[in-house]
Amino acid sequence: FRRLGREYQKPNLVVFEDEVSSACGMANAAVGPFYCPADQKLYIDLSFYNDLKNKLGAPGDFAQAYVIAHEVGHHVQNLLGVSAEVNKMRGRPDYNEYSVRLELQADFLAGLWTNHNQRYLDRGDIEEAMRAANQIGDDAIQSRTQGRVTPHAFTHGTSEQRMRWFRRGLDSGRIDDGDTFNMPYEEL
Repeated sequence: FRRLGREYQKPNLVVFEDEVSSACGMANAAVGPFYCPADQKLYIDLSFYNDLKNKLGAPGDFAQAYVIAHEVGHHVQNLLGVSAEVNKMRGRPDYNEYSVRLELQADFLAGLWTNHNQRYLDRGDIEEAMRAANQIGDDAIQSRTQGRVTPHAFTHGTSEQRMRWFRRGLDSGRIDDGDTFNMPYEEL
């Protein structure tokens, strides 16, 4: 942010169970963790963490940290104006592709944060994050909930894409390497 001549504004964290009211409206546990740009808050549903551990086989404190870092990634995108640009695409037939690009960039930013905080990592932390990313890809979720995968309905990217973009941020450590918008969609 300093390099861009900007000042970073920290988001607030709201922890909830069952349902919560935000400036983006009411949300229940089915929504899962989310970021609301209207109030610049991260909303973390604790029941999602229980599901991540018990239903999805992705336990661990760093799996949880990855989820928070992904939502902070959305905050960064909001501050940089990326989210507003994607929001302008709503209603277009290819909007889901922009949504996927936004989500994969948030995964990249989570990996970037991890890169810059490696001194705090414990053995197995990266594997916890990768397991979580693998379990919350659109293909994995659709397969579990619908019994089939419908790529045109993706909004967050496949498990493989989510893991790859997290890893890319982790390995790179440079924000410039996280541009998911200026490459062919098939190469994401």
